[in-house]
Amino acid sequence: MQDAPIGPTSRRKSKYTPRAVPVSEDGERLTTSAMIASLDAEGRDTVAAPFGNALCDLAAKRDDIVGLTADLSKYTDLHVFANAYPDRFYQMGMAEQVMISAAAGLAREGFTPFATTYAVFASRRAYDFIIMAIAEENLPVKIVCALPGLTTGYGPSHQATEDLAIFRGMPNLTIVDPCDATEITQATHAIADFPGPVYMRLLRGKVPDVLGQYGYRFQLGKAQVIHGGSDVLFISTGFMTMRALDAAKALKAEGTDCAVLHVPTLKPLDTETIRKEAAKTGRLVVTLENHTIVGGLGEAVAAELMRAGIHPAFDSIALPDEFLDAGALPTLHDQYGLSVRAITTRVKTRL
Repeated sequence: MQDAPIGPTSRRKSKYTPRAVPVSEDGERLTTSAMIASLDAEGRDTVAAPFGNALCDLAAKRDDIVGLTADLSKYTDLHVFANAYPDRFYQMGMAEQVMISAAAGLAREGFTPFATTYAVFASRRAYDFIIMAIAEENLPVKIVCALPGLTTGYGPSHQATEDLAIFRGMPNLTIVDPCDATEITQATHAIADFPGPVYMRLLRGKVPDVLGQYGYRFQLGKAQVIHGGSDVLFISTGFMTMRALDAAKALKAEGTDCAVLHVPTLKPLDTETIRKEAAKTGRLVVTLENHTIVGGLGEAVAAELMRAGIHPAFDSIALPDEFLDAGALPTLHDQYGLSVRAITTRVKTRL
């Protein structure tokens, strides 16, 4: 029997449908700058490279602080540290597993390594190295990662929408999702003093500064009520606390009183504070996170409330369990329910 001919006549029709090229509302193709636009900071004070500058402050006082990157120092703000302390900076190239292994070795020698890359690369490419070389040995390596969740418009290859779900199941690993520049600065100092491994999400570049006006002080492992309210309790993490505060202000103008409970540490979760606030009767409880609906803050809070026998009206605002589109961040946040407009609409519908 002769082989089937090779060529167009022998090819099966593909079921694959190419993704549409991202376009703006007027139909024009989006530019690169629109697809990687920073978080909306209009009208807010911002701080440039809070992580890089906080690490420099630490290094000035501690000789054990070192920084590593997998060819992304400029895009994780580690270049600030590299310029100030070149002898303590390690450029590992595009090799996340090698970077994690090197960080583990440095930690064994008494250093406190801060290893930086994008969240997708740490969670997907380096997972086994993190669990075997760092978490199992309980080494004080700090893995600080930019572009968490939907903070880039470059599509699934760069959108770490499932990183919290991946890391929450890892023993010994503490997980931090800071809200803004104030918290990034404070959290960087706090995790440097923590004796075990930490995974911290990172907002980079010019980061909005919001929590400072509330007199906020970061405490590792602690959730804090930022704003009080009697009708709705927002339980939020990361930059979604900014959105929760903005949504609370918008809803207040329409007569709905919203409290905001900020949860910067996802693991260990401050179950005592969450249970205490959720148990206050008469409030709709809404979790908000820059992460897939699967395996993040919403499911963690829901599980704790069920275990405690607390059953408020409950909703969870999060990204869908799917690969997301590419495009401009404001458009994507509105499309996937993370914008202030989308949050207020969702809450009014539930009420």
